[in-house]
Amino acid sequence: MDSGLGGKRVLVTGASGGIGSACARAFAAEGALVACHYHCGSERVHALASELGHVPTLQADLTREEDVERLFAEALGALGGLDVCAAVAGVWPATDEPVWQLTLERWESTLRANLTATFLTARGFLREVERSGRGSLVLVGSTAALFGEAGHADYAAAKSAIVGGLLLSLKNEIVRIAPHGRVNAVCPGWTESPMTRGRLDDPELVGRITRTMPLRKIATPEDVAAQVVVLASDRLSGHVSGQVVTVAGGMEGRVLH
Repeated sequence: MDSGLGGKRVLVTGASGGIGSACARAFAAEGALVACHYHCGSERVHALASELGHVPTLQADLTREEDVERLFAEALGALGGLDVCAAVAGVWPATDEPVWQLTLERWESTLRANLTATFLTARGFLREVERSGRGSLVLVGSTAALFGEAGHADYAAAKSAIVGGLLLSLKNEIVRIAPHGRVNAVCPGWTESPMTRGRLDDPELVGRITRTMPLRKIATPEDVAAQVVVLASDRLSGHVSGQVVTVAGGMEGRVLH
């Protein structure tokens, strides 16, 4: 089915990561004009850009307001406008820290790297939507937002805010500046990526992770990217806004196996 994304101008944040790079590839495969944001993974993102035909790569720390403003100015300059933004960038702290051991420094750092970064990205994109009168924004949350995650209350809280209050506010606000503008979100579960690499090589851990999933497998980045593309497409999801698509093999909050 034709997604209608051919020629659309798309910014993917976090394109040096597993899900972000898969999103960039998926949009490019649909004929979109893609700009790839990265923070630290310059080697990975430049290899991706070369693979996709030397698409623009844009560096920014999404927790810094001035960096985000520069990012959007450069994206607009490189693409001539923006029709879609996939706000994929985020940080999952690997260390298991229950709340009674969680430092304020880590709490604030995690919220800044996820919630604040997503807010600044959404704001930057919506400022372009205000000018153009159209646009589709896809946020990336996590199953931690839906079920919580012991040892990662900071991450779960940040992602819950993204796919809860922020998403539901933005889908109502965007139509003030773009009558057909849409905002949706994807919540991946455990997914193969540089962020989880090494942990998912442990069969015992994978067995524990998949006990609440009817589809007992770890998602690929391409599984998530496909849903991001579908939600971004006005042709495939033109009457879908404020929705959260969970990509986690049917995960729920009870043990099935």
